[in-house]
Amino acid sequence: MPIFHKRPMLRHGLAGLAALLLGTSLPVIAHAQDDDSSNALLIAILVKRGVITKSDAAEIMHQVQVEQEARAAARPAPAPPAPPRSESATIVSSTTTPDGTIHVTYIPRIVRDQITAQVKQEVLAQEQAQGYAAPDEVPDWVKHIHIYGDFRARYESDLFPRGNANTGAFPNFNSINTGSPYDTSQSNLNFPSQNNVDQNRDRFRIRARIGLDADLGEGFTLGFRLATGENDSPVSENQTLGGAPNGAQGGEFSKYAIWIDRAHLDYTLPPVVDGLKAKFMVGRFDNPFFSTSLIYADDLGFDGVAGTTSYDTGFYGLTPFVTAGAFPIYDTDFNFASNQPSKYASRDKYLFGAQLGTDLAINDDYAAKLAVAYYDYSNIAGKLSSPCIVNSAADVCDTDDTRPSFAQNGNTYFALRDIVPTVANNNGTTLQYQYFGLASNFRELALTGEVDFSNFDPLAHIWVNGEYVKNLGFDKSSIAAKAVNNRGPQTATSTTGDFVGGNTGYFIYGNVGQKELNQRWDWHVTLGYKYVESDAVVDGLDDSDFGLGGTNLKGYIAGADLAISPQVFVRLRYLSADAIAGPTYRADVLQLDMNAKF
Repeated sequence: MPIFHKRPMLRHGLAGLAALLLGTSLPVIAHAQDDDSSNALLIAILVKRGVITKSDAAEIMHQVQVEQEARAAARPAPAPPAPPRSESATIVSSTTTPDGTIHVTYIPRIVRDQITAQVKQEVLAQEQAQGYAAPDEVPDWVKHIHIYGDFRARYESDLFPRGNANTGAFPNFNSINTGSPYDTSQSNLNFPSQNNVDQNRDRFRIRARIGLDADLGEGFTLGFRLATGENDSPVSENQTLGGAPNGAQGGEFSKYAIWIDRAHLDYTLPPVVDGLKAKFMVGRFDNPFFSTSLIYADDLGFDGVAGTTSYDTGFYGLTPFVTAGAFPIYDTDFNFASNQPSKYASRDKYLFGAQLGTDLAINDDYAAKLAVAYYDYSNIAGKLSSPCIVNSAADVCDTDDTRPSFAQNGNTYFALRDIVPTVANNNGTTLQYQYFGLASNFRELALTGEVDFSNFDPLAHIWVNGEYVKNLGFDKSSIAAKAVNNRGPQTATSTTGDFVGGNTGYFIYGNVGQKELNQRWDWHVTLGYKYVESDAVVDGLDDSDFGLGGTNLKGYIAGADLAISPQVFVRLRYLSADAIAGPTYRADVLQLDMNAKF
């Protein structure tokens, strides 16, 4: 049993140590000096430990007092007292009172030093056992937390060559669906909110992110990250400097928003079989699938639950893996519709995904990775409403919540509301307030691959990535009957033009250089070609840079990265995109980035 075990002893000095040691029944009072009574403290400890009784201690102390008085009588008269020493600790008496209290006289400095050393040793041992650290050491809990972050400053030039159709062919459905419904009777589908297709823009943008990974022990880890963003777009963390998005207040050195970008708990299964690994995630985490920006933007975070497992067979690096997850895309407003007492049924939107693939290391110079995936979007397509009476923009129909809560450009849309002709709306010719939903279902089959050639190291590394996707939920004839966009020019048989959308996409790009920019002058260059038809993928989850975001685009991407220090690199990219079908559209994007990380 340790003699000392409480931290207050480090603050109360010798008297406090003795009092805590002996307890309230045996207080120690510091008052006088007598080198011959230094054993008094040891006697008190023996009493405290039960080695001797209080009466034995009193008898011993009485004998000590008698001897002290005899020596004092034999001494010459004392000299005038010297100035008190700061290091002295005294005890006034060494008698025993009726209540059994022992008054110890003097504790020599050497004894005090021994007590101090013992206290320090025992307190540090206790703190280390509780997860604290000794002085000048990093606490153990800190060692289990990794803090990281990055910053990107970007100059971006958005260029529109001459010839783009700027007469209302590119409606901004995201703006319409996130605001008040649009009265289509006012302009015969010449939508009031249009995307810019003919005026060049230069923008300075930043992206800042900071996060942490915490090892919680026993296979659990916690991840958390904050990021910038001029809105809650799922596909971009860019903040335009001086920007005022969607007409909101901004600029004039206004402050910028910070968003929760990642928040997840992970569990890694302990190894039960050699070569077998398994990990499970819940919350908001990085894309768990092996994919490119053809289907999902690089910055996209996935909400929900996912798990991945792999097994290293030991045969030419053959490591099969399986990844699967369920992800809520949209949860219906709990009070939908909020402006009426009776509520409508919910149509929550989900993504269910599964991927099967394998890594293959043929030798030290050649490696490959191949996978097939199926992404099934539940309730993501719009639903035509029940017959609905609409007299103003405030009225609600039962499928209004099936419209996308976020979209970019390219997907095919149709009018959601089945508005009943009435006298109030002049038999359906006025007051046609509409929202718009996705015309296609999305059930995507994707093939993804990478081939890696490292036999040119250390001069360079070569790797090629590719992805192909086909939307199996696409029904062209059904969509053509209701689509309000992605149509060709008018014909003799169609005043609105034939539907020209499609359901296929692919992306292939090659890279030369170093895969990781870990030291100064590391570099790599990229050249790729991307082709994604209107309804091959969900445009709201696609890359936000190519063609300024979305689908129905084809074109080239070229870029180069150069490290100027182990933690800082520059990037130059040029993205040139053209519309695949429908009205003429072309967008060229030039980006110059300065990136830093820690």
